[in-house]
Amino acid sequence: MTVALETIVNLSKRRGFVFQSSEIYGGIRSTYDYGPLGAALLRNVKDAWWRSMVQYRDNVVGLDSAIIQARTVWQASGHEDTFTDPLVECRNCNARHRLDKLDDPDRCPTCGKSGTFTEPMQFNLMFRTHTGPVESDENMVYLRPETAQGIFINYENVRRTNRMQLPFGIAQVGKSFRNEITPGQFVFRTREFDQMEMEFFCRPEEASRWFAYWQEQRLNWYLDLGMDKDKLRIRPHEEDELSHYAAETVDIEFAFPWGWDELEGLANRTDFDLKAHSEVSGQDLRYYDAEADERFFPYVIEPAAGATRLTFAFLMDAYHTEEVGGETRVVLKLHPHLAPYQVAVLPLSKKPELLGPASELADRLRRHYMLEFDVTQSIGRRYRRQDEIGTPYVVTYDFDSLDDSAVTVRDRDTMAQDRVSIDRLTEYLDERLKLI
Repeated sequence: MTVALETIVNLSKRRGFVFQSSEIYGGIRSTYDYGPLGAALLRNVKDAWWRSMVQYRDNVVGLDSAIIQARTVWQASGHEDTFTDPLVECRNCNARHRLDKLDDPDRCPTCGKSGTFTEPMQFNLMFRTHTGPVESDENMVYLRPETAQGIFINYENVRRTNRMQLPFGIAQVGKSFRNEITPGQFVFRTREFDQMEMEFFCRPEEASRWFAYWQEQRLNWYLDLGMDKDKLRIRPHEEDELSHYAAETVDIEFAFPWGWDELEGLANRTDFDLKAHSEVSGQDLRYYDAEADERFFPYVIEPAAGATRLTFAFLMDAYHTEEVGGETRVVLKLHPHLAPYQVAVLPLSKKPELLGPASELADRLRRHYMLEFDVTQSIGRRYRRQDEIGTPYVVTYDFDSLDDSAVTVRDRDTMAQDRVSIDRLTEYLDERLKLI
């Protein structure tokens, strides 16, 4: 089942996943703020990626490079000259569009007129700003459009200080900025987004093998986190789609409401970046193989994904509706590693004799899990709310708990309930959540 885009947009605002940025001032197009649940979900997506790409591997390390880098970085990488999209403007309504994304390249989707577009011009997607108190060409810089270049310019620093030997990777999670001509489809394409990239350096003759390896690894990451395999596919790029630096590229695509579209890209960037920065900077960025007594530029395999886009896809994939007792139940079947809360504690009533011990139990559990303590509305409505925000397990503290020192634990997906002793509650939850 593919959920409608409007359904996810409404859920996101109603439950506090995503808000329109600057909403009280009318909002700003394609810019969003993440509410309490969205911030937790987004962080969990980034943490799951980091564990898989860095923590669980002995040949990948992390980096956190600056958003503002020397303008020369973007000149050397080719971004200043080639990081562009074709822009056309309608002479009738003055709307501007990205030509390669139009269904009909001759018809304006805003006013419906045909034959009114200007000749296409190449529009650079990088945001410009200035450092220092005076705006001039000398101190003009860009907000980074990708995190990858921060890795390439630190390649030798990381290799030397961490004594890395090929093959090895450098991973980074951070903000990127692209002045998109036509952003849209909620948080799918925005001008500010969190990016997760890893540059994997290897011997040139081994690049094809590692390119295949990382395709398998990245696809399995989505499947391991519960994404429906029928909503995923790998699409190789045609030759005319390839970036100027890439020998081969594939996209992992997801079945969005508007059709198949990119979740993340994997590229064989060859030795383009290290060669370019070596030439422009004058620094020798070749790798020295002591055993073979040779120097060469490594090839680079790059898995690159937008954390905000992935968060959006996980939300859409997790959304389910089902009939329960003649009513429609909305449930987000998020993997426990991604769910904003892993556990909710609900006292059966607001009476002090329950509120006190239930609150104490919640405080103890917070040391182990992200947790919500909810006392509002009936117990049935509270169950439904936790289902709708994706909480895997709900712990209900009732009047019997005062006597038997046990609680009722409800499973989100099956709605089955177990009576569990408070003494072994964390053990019970750990076995099912498998957070480590």
